[in-house]
Amino acid sequence: MKTIKLTKETRENLLDKLLERSPDNYSEYENVVADIIQNVRADGDPAVFAYTKKFDQWDCNAGNLRVTTAEIEEAYEAIDASFVEVMQKSAANIEAFHRKQLRNSWIDTKPDGSLLGQRILPLSVSGVYVPGGKAAYPSSVLMNVIPAKVAGVKRIIMTTPAGADGKVNPGTLVAAKIAGVDEIYKVGGAQAVAAMAFGTKSIPKVDKITGPGNIFVALAKKACFGYVSIDSIAGPSEILIIADETANPRYVAADLLSQAEHDELASAILITTDEKLAAEVERQIEGFLQKLSRTEIIRKSLENYGYILVADSMDEAVNAANDIASEHLEILTKDPYAVMTRIENAGAIFLGEYSSEPLGDYYAGPNHILPTNGTAKFFSPLNVDDFMKKTSLISYSREALEKAHRDIELFAKQEGLTAHANSIRVRFEEEM
Repeated sequence: MKTIKLTKETRENLLDKLLERSPDNYSEYENVVADIIQNVRADGDPAVFAYTKKFDQWDCNAGNLRVTTAEIEEAYEAIDASFVEVMQKSAANIEAFHRKQLRNSWIDTKPDGSLLGQRILPLSVSGVYVPGGKAAYPSSVLMNVIPAKVAGVKRIIMTTPAGADGKVNPGTLVAAKIAGVDEIYKVGGAQAVAAMAFGTKSIPKVDKITGPGNIFVALAKKACFGYVSIDSIAGPSEILIIADETANPRYVAADLLSQAEHDELASAILITTDEKLAAEVERQIEGFLQKLSRTEIIRKSLENYGYILVADSMDEAVNAANDIASEHLEILTKDPYAVMTRIENAGAIFLGEYSSEPLGDYYAGPNHILPTNGTAKFFSPLNVDDFMKKTSLISYSREALEKAHRDIELFAKQEGLTAHANSIRVRFEEEM
């Protein structure tokens, strides 16, 4: 990791460096993704089958594309019963948290006969993309599906790539069963996103696509947005830790590494007001690297996007954290709650030394699908509202409209929209 003094210049340079990881900077793949989407949209199943053979080396067809009940039962037998129990506990926590986000339709009436309201309904069909192979994350299945179920989505479709043997990661299948997925299709990549966005004979069209994936999946979601809703175009994982002299350097080092192991583009940043802590964290990191399994990935991540920033004050540290707007923010200070009240931009905030980031990844309940690459300044974690649609309700009586019609007509005329004004005026023309 690079230890540097936090200044205005180093902060600006860091922000520029982090933005290099944005999916928007991979335009060289956009033409490839566009061709895949166009072919799937035009040819449907045959294109999906051909791309699956090409990229996943598996011969799929309409008869073996959908995961069967027998395959799910086989998945349960393949994984440890204790892991199933842990996933069930996690699912219960996730559901309990997201149930608190539910909102009801409402109507507001007034004595003059006017009525305003909002009707809130779930989406009809939601699709979730789940990576396969080495990047199989059952936790993401739970996080994507459970909020949709809580929202009341009637039908949830999942796509995930199979191996060359046609098998899907058993943890993914068990998580899907626990979460309540209705249909699972063994297809991955941009072709899976296109299939859900436009529909094929075998794979239904959905209203929204959520879930993580590689750059091809991210670009496919971006290209299909508008034909279908999406959660976000996620970038690589990131963690930022604000720590003072009271922080345990061993905990800080372990938490930084927990994100650096995701991939070479992951970002791990410590902002501290204590130079001794900065030096000790660096020493602890080297010690952990002798023991951890993904050392090569971690070292590349830390070399490219790992920083220890030494700040003169906590105010300076907080300002930098708000500029970076990290996906995960840990606060390991004497009074973490006081620091938290000054944080404006973060995907999720973890308070205190026993609130390590993996707690949020797997178990606590809040969603771990979070805004990245500084988008926490204007985006939120995946939540129940993402699977709801809101419709406005408007009803005026003659009495209510009579009070307002001249104002509305004036507004319309000022915009040069005389037909708009006339639509109101004709209702009172006998009075003119």
